[in-house]
Amino acid sequence: MRAQPSLVTELRDSMYRNLNSEKILDTIETLSRRIDERFPGSGLGRVCQELLKIAGESHLRSAWIGKPLRSLRFITGALGTIIIIGLLVVLVNASWPRNGFDLVVLVQVSEAGLNVFLLLSAAILFLVTAETRVKRRRALKAIHELRALAHVIDMHQLTKDPERLLASRTQTLSSPKQNLGPNELGRYLDYCSEMLSLIGKLAALYVQKFDDPVALVAVNEVEDLTTGLSRKIWQKIMIINSGSVKEGA
Repeated sequence: MRAQPSLVTELRDSMYRNLNSEKILDTIETLSRRIDERFPGSGLGRVCQELLKIAGESHLRSAWIGKPLRSLRFITGALGTIIIIGLLVVLVNASWPRNGFDLVVLVQVSEAGLNVFLLLSAAILFLVTAETRVKRRRALKAIHELRALAHVIDMHQLTKDPERLLASRTQTLSSPKQNLGPNELGRYLDYCSEMLSLIGKLAALYVQKFDDPVALVAVNEVEDLTTGLSRKIWQKIMIINSGSVKEGA
């Protein structure tokens, strides 16, 4: 007989099947220190600190979204029960004609009954889906913050063009300042790519324990966005690593 896996083995395997929000938070905190140590007082460092703040909020929000809202479920169940009991009371106390219904009256009663049934069904469906809608609204708001932060990171690397290091070019008063060497520029772009990757991981936290198709589409959009932005950054990094840009003496 095949031996059953031990509890320790199951716990160890489960660590690699789910995103750990605390590990992500630690990674962002380490990245923030790395940026501050290499580029002290930089705007990118402040952006990473904001990412760290949002990561802490994501840790709490995703945990809240993953848990059942027991109070809301109780209220929903109570209201649904009241609606059903009220309908049964009306049916029991209704006075029915002794001679039955003729065709015209039967059609009118059936139509009215169908309308009442549809309205009550819609009301019950509204109550049943209330928890999902509350969680979805909170998740979409948080995912929107991550999407906006991804664009902020992209703005910070927008003017970091490695091709400007290839040869001296005529500068204008509005030309962006290029005060980073090839090695520093490579690290700067690498930090931007890491931050974008971590944003995708934070977005995935919101659907890890919340099976909602609308939120899942929003998370996929954020991941596609960060992947596309990272691809542009890595094109710049490849230019630096190709050896075309060399550190000046």
